Amino acid sequence: MRRLEGRVVAVLGAASGIGAATARRLAEEGAAVVIGDVNLQGAQAVAASIAEQGGRCSALACDIADEDAVRAFMHAVAEAHGGLDGLHVNAADMRALQSDTDALDVPLEIFDRTLAVNLRGHLLCTRHALPLMLPRGGGAIVYTSSGAADFGEGTRLSYAVSKSGLHALMRHVATRWGKEGIRANAIAPGLVITEQLRDHFPEEAREATLALTRSRRLGEPEDIAAMVAMLMSDDGAWITGQVIGVDGGAMLR
Repeated sequence: MRRLEGRVVAVLGAASGIGAATARRLAEEGAAVVIGDVNLQGAQAVAASIAEQGGRCSALACDIADEDAVRAFMHAVAEAHGGLDGLHVNAADMRALQSDTDALDVPLEIFDRTLAVNLRGHLLCTRHALPLMLPRGGGAIVYTSSGAADFGEGTRLSYAVSKSGLHALMRHVATRWGKEGIRANAIAPGLVITEQLRDHFPEEAREATLALTRSRRLGEPEDIAAMVAMLMSDDGAWITGQVIGVDGGAMLR
């Protein structure tokens, strides 16, 4: 199935994990994919592997916390492809997450850095992508969120705040530009076993996590990629303004 034939899609945060799997799936569906990541070497490796399989993909360096970098990335997309039909923002600073605690103890630099990437960075991507999408009659934006926005955990405050804010951004975009053909949604993944996590996640922790779901297995990056592809395609034409859980039933909404 090639539901995205002739479309141009940018994926921010695709050097590995969910982003890389999504870039592969979108290329398989026929899209011309442009990857942006702070890890340029990793992004180039993903793009090369997609090209080897016959897909169309290129990679550029992009730090979504840096507006000049985001502007340059989107300009390069426009120069190469003439516009943009889809945007998947998947980037996050996972190192900051390791020091993210509670309202009394979280270092303010961790709070600020988390919001700079997870919220402000997503706004920057949106701000510089929309002018490329609107002249083409609209397009689809998909943000990677998290169940942390709703769990009410006693830790990971900065991360949860950023994802809650991301939901507000997504709904704003869906409302403000919906009549101009822009659809915006967020995917809230459950625990996804990426290549980085696969070798560092004890079996007992996997079993404990699986027990909290209503599925027979934990998630794979391809599960999220499949949902992104659907939302980018005409099959998702009447879906906008939604937070969609892809989590094996860990949270029932």
